[in-house]
Amino acid sequence: MGRTAFLVVAWLLAAPPAAAQEVPLTVPVNAGPFIMGSDRAERDEAYRLDAVALGGKPGRQRYENEPRHEVATGFYEITVMPITNRQYMDFVATTGHPAPDVDAEAWHETNPSLPYKRTRRHAWIGGQAPKGRLDHPVVLVSLADARAYARWLSRVTGRQWRLPTEAEWEKAARGEFGARFPWGNWFDPRLLNSLDRGPADTTPVGRLTDGMSPFGLLDAAGQVLEWTETEAPGAAGHHIVKGGAWNDKGCGACRPAARGARPAGLKHIDVGFRLVRLSR
Repeated sequence: MGRTAFLVVAWLLAAPPAAAQEVPLTVPVNAGPFIMGSDRAERDEAYRLDAVALGGKPGRQRYENEPRHEVATGFYEITVMPITNRQYMDFVATTGHPAPDVDAEAWHETNPSLPYKRTRRHAWIGGQAPKGRLDHPVVLVSLADARAYARWLSRVTGRQWRLPTEAEWEKAARGEFGARFPWGNWFDPRLLNSLDRGPADTTPVGRLTDGMSPFGLLDAAGQVLEWTETEAPGAAGHHIVKGGAWNDKGCGACRPAARGARPAGLKHIDVGFRLVRLSR
């Protein structure tokens, strides 16, 4: 375990589970290049994992938009875990921003595979997060909601926060050398919250410490898809989401290289976010 990973685990063990954290815990990501995207071997293995889990034949389309190449980033810090209901509740209470929710009409317009009633366990009532879910990732938030939270956090902390770009997110989630998963080049369903082993729901963040990335990220595979500031190529009004979610199975979609695209206005129970904090 590296020094950053050790410090993150030590912080998690020392912090009271129910303590409100106005300022999310972050880890630094050094400036410089990293390997982004996937090669043929990684994509073929992703298709194989999905096919085994879903009982079908390996596909050849879903992961073809993630070419392997070197990309450089500047220095930044990124939140160790996705933003939680507890953290988002401070924002809602202070600003009066609409609480996470979605109406039936908007839900059905997205043609989801899940029934509307399934959203009710994640919806807020009276400005309050769902009971027993304070430490779960906040969901039912659009891109604009995530950006509004970042602006608020910037005001109250005096530091600049924003959504990560796709490259920033991927570097922090996989390290500099192009690992297939945050923890290495093999898939292990015990190290993430996905349908391969999980409860078919979000779970409290930060529990699966053995799935930590080289930079110290937790829940970077599975749990929830995460908004990025990067617009999806060839899909107007859509943004890249990363990381896979609790309702993915396989889990090729949970690799850091995998790319999804979602409408910016989408509010879904499998989409949340984390933030980066800039040095100035």
